[in-house]
Amino acid sequence: MKVSVLGSGTWGTALAKLLIENGNKVIIYGITKSEIDDININHQNLAYFKDDVILPLSLKATENIKEALEGAEMVVLAVPTIAIRSVLNQIKPLLKNRPYLVSVAKGFDSESTKRMSELIRDVIPLSMRQEVVSLVGPGHAEEVIYDMLTLVTSTSIDIEAARKVQEIFSNEHFRVYTQTDEIGAELGGAIKNAIAIASGCLVGLGQGDNARAALLARGLAEMIRFGVVFGGEVRTFLGLTGLGDLEVTCNSRHSRNFQAGYEIGLKDSAEEFLKTNKKTVEGIRTAKIVYELAKEKNIDMPIVESVYRVLYEKEKPSEVLSQLMTRRLKDEAE
Repeated sequence: MKVSVLGSGTWGTALAKLLIENGNKVIIYGITKSEIDDININHQNLAYFKDDVILPLSLKATENIKEALEGAEMVVLAVPTIAIRSVLNQIKPLLKNRPYLVSVAKGFDSESTKRMSELIRDVIPLSMRQEVVSLVGPGHAEEVIYDMLTLVTSTSIDIEAARKVQEIFSNEHFRVYTQTDEIGAELGGAIKNAIAIASGCLVGLGQGDNARAALLARGLAEMIRFGVVFGGEVRTFLGLTGLGDLEVTCNSRHSRNFQAGYEIGLKDSAEEFLKTNKKTVEGIRTAKIVYELAKEKNIDMPIVESVYRVLYEKEKPSEVLSQLMTRRLKDEAE
């Protein structure tokens, strides 16, 4: 299959390598010339990976989006959520042969607060594509690139589309399950980023395993509480795109959201980090969107609200943590 991967960052590069190894013809589109040249000439992407990562010789990269989409039967959207709308508008007039559109971004559209699959459907009509598929779950590109064992889900309201993506991506070290609860899968993948910032803050503040275990448990409760209101299924949040993704993002050194929280916790303030950060940290925008949606629907989200207050109201993480611990005592099921 001819696959176009839009995005030359960590996830785009790792998935492109995987797809090549699975026997597909793959081209990466990116906007940074140095990365494109590195892939084409040196068969590496040193902007994101160590020099022991050698990419397949047949993997090509281009700065020309029209060239990238030529003959594409599947398009993998591997750019940050903030760029998805712009990229969709660019590719819309270039799509032919109704390709599969696979979203691997986890978050919300800033303009509409819609999930990624909803945004894709809004911009690109079904007559121009197959049904949207979200490839989500506990997967860090930094491990996938080394063929380390990874399990994710292919999620779509069209089970046949989900199975097609499952077939294309699966191999002995990258196992893909299918499911149809698009709402639950995408909300889980988004909300866990905000909770991972809280996890990093805890470590930065000097807290230990007890606190982080509690954060995961209570964070999962918030994800379920929020997700069910918007139509997600409880069982989805107990699977790979919920508990699985939450655990890895809250605990892994590869997680940008955890790293961001850690830096914020060390300084006991988000101000310096927000001024100097140049990396994509999806949880920052997600915290704001989820906080506002939760307020609108009257959903109790104390952890997400705390992250919001640290990021957007300049409150100290240590003080917010103290307030969380001294909230009204209640039953765990509440």
